Amino acid sequence: MLVRRDGLVVGQPAHAWVSGQLARAWGNRAFPAPTPREPFCLAAEQHDVGWADADLAPVAGPDGRPLSFMEQPRSVHVAIWRGAARRLLAQSRYAALLVSLHGTSLYERVDAAAQPPDVGAAIAAYLEGERALQERLSAGLDPAEVDRNRRLLLALDRLSLMLCHGRATTLEDVPAADGSATIAVAPAGDSGAAAERDHATERDHAAERDHAAEGDHAAERDHAAERDHAAERDDAAERDAAAVPAATPAARFVLDPWPFAAGSVAVGCEARRLDGPHAGDDALRAALAAAPWVPLRWVLSPGRSR
Repeated sequence: MLVRRDGLVVGQPAHAWVSGQLARAWGNRAFPAPTPREPFCLAAEQHDVGWADADLAPVAGPDGRPLSFMEQPRSVHVAIWRGAARRLLAQSRYAALLVSLHGTSLYERVDAAAQPPDVGAAIAAYLEGERALQERLSAGLDPAEVDRNRRLLLALDRLSLMLCHGRATTLEDVPAADGSATIAVAPAGDSGAAAERDHATERDHAAERDHAAEGDHAAERDHAAERDHAAERDDAAERDAAAVPAATPAARFVLDPWPFAAGSVAVGCEARRLDGPHAGDDALRAALAAAPWVPLRWVLSPGRSR
């Protein structure tokens, strides 16, 4: 699970749900939507399916709070990933393939030689088994398309994690129409709000120039733009309503460049308030079972270059 400093914990599958919401909103001229869309969105939404059992039975750390997914012993971590992709085989070959590729992409960054011998051997066995599974599942598929979707899933995973933690980040090697791109993600605080204000001012000035030059034609375009913006807001509201109540206070972020189809995107999930410390695993798990639910909501907007 994700363990926040404010006492909230977010299950790994809940964070993955946010990835799935982002996947369904993804796509414009600069950043094509994933294809095949539904299998990709399923993979994004379920990429942490292997963590469900572990998140229901958290382990207390030395401070009496639950261990985050990053603090889990490596032997436990790799065992969780070993079974993840196979959980999706009953739903979708393509989604299972992407989850398998996601896990191996993460583990290829780990120096197995620096681990204790038994852990290094477990990592090597995991990678060997997943590559054999990937070879079977990828038969007949377009390798370039699969790799684009693998890279996009990595980007959405990181974006969702940073939203859940409320942190700025940089998404690198994001599949784009012209190859790959880097996307800056920042909370809409001083710099983010300034970027939004500058962007709004530029649009207003452009509209004024168009109106002065073209009169009624510009007014007609403005009305059309207002209808389009209303439709985009309705679309974002529908996505938000499917996650958490729209009245939930939102944390706001800006992305530059903007990768989504709509002019703004709202996503959300549920956390648990798990104050501590707790005297051992049993006490921690009992507290989690009784912990109140807390909805989390994020509203994403374009940055300066939109």
